[in-house]
Amino acid sequence: MNGAVAQDYVIAVALVLVTVSATAAALTRDPMRQAVVLAMLGLCLAVLFTLLQAPDVALSQVAVGTVVTPLLILLTVRKVRGTSSGGDDGRRR
Repeated sequence: MNGAVAQDYVIAVALVLVTVSATAAALTRDPMRQAVVLAMLGLCLAVLFTLLQAPDVALSQVAVGTVVTPLLILLTVRKVRGTSSGGDDGRRR
């Protein structure tokens, strides 16, 4: 098997992984689980960008798509669920 053909197969597998993880992220209803699936999508995209010889884009994807965005989603969901579940607006009687 030629090296270029093997590389094409690896890229095709990475594309399938990106497609599956993107579909899973879109179909997941719970925001906490969706953040985790979104992190997996970011990691799959970073691998794909590395295989396509774009290491700078892959590093940006790891930083933003795999770490920062899911972390912000998790913190936001935690804050929203924390303030809406208590029913108390913080005022004393």
